[in-house]
Amino acid sequence: MKRHGIRPAMLIVDSIFTSDGILPEEPGFLKGAVEAIRRAGGIFVADEVQPGFGRTGSHMWGFQRHGIDPDIVTLGKPMGNGQPIAGLLTRHDVVEEFGKKSRYFNTFAGNAVSCAAAAAVLMVIRRDRIMDNARDVGAYLLSKVDALRARHDCLGNVRGAGLFVAADIVADRETQASDRDRTTRVVNAMRDNGVLISACGADHNILKIRPPLIFSRENVDLFVDVLDKALEA
Repeated sequence: MKRHGIRPAMLIVDSIFTSDGILPEEPGFLKGAVEAIRRAGGIFVADEVQPGFGRTGSHMWGFQRHGIDPDIVTLGKPMGNGQPIAGLLTRHDVVEEFGKKSRYFNTFAGNAVSCAAAAAVLMVIRRDRIMDNARDVGAYLLSKVDALRARHDCLGNVRGAGLFVAADIVADRETQASDRDRTTRVVNAMRDNGVLISACGADHNILKIRPPLIFSRENVDLFVDVLDKALEA
């Protein structure tokens, strides 16, 4: 962009790259990218719609895993646990010029019912130690899914952080060649047995396992049993 005379405005990322295949490691790897965008005169926007609200188990927000401070944070779906609401946090200096020159209007801003739902979500996360559950049950889920690799050659790399787990479906473990068709069959077989997951990644060959934050070990056992049978089929 710089070579073409274009000044970058921002770097915006989901800090665990959920839709790209869930890439959690190593914590801290985003620091260099954030430093680069700021040197270029841009800002860093942390999209916390998926990695936020304690899902990674180690931090409330995904950007915290990288030790970075965003200029803007965007929040969405999990914020209301089904009740429509989204949020945006920013530093004053980032929006100061915008505030001087533009009127901002939002039809639904300050909806009292949605705000009450979001406040209740935060209360439950703290009261019920939901982040601890994401960490502990997430580790159990990761280990159980990883153990399936011994039974199914089509299961490649398995990785995760908290209640975020990804499993690559491959045609060959040595080459790590993607198997998109098999991935689709696995997702559909699980759906037929009452378990909903999806696929992600550039080749759509990565199982995206992102259960509710109140997932239990019993839920994990059921999930893994259905996944095992789907891989077998």
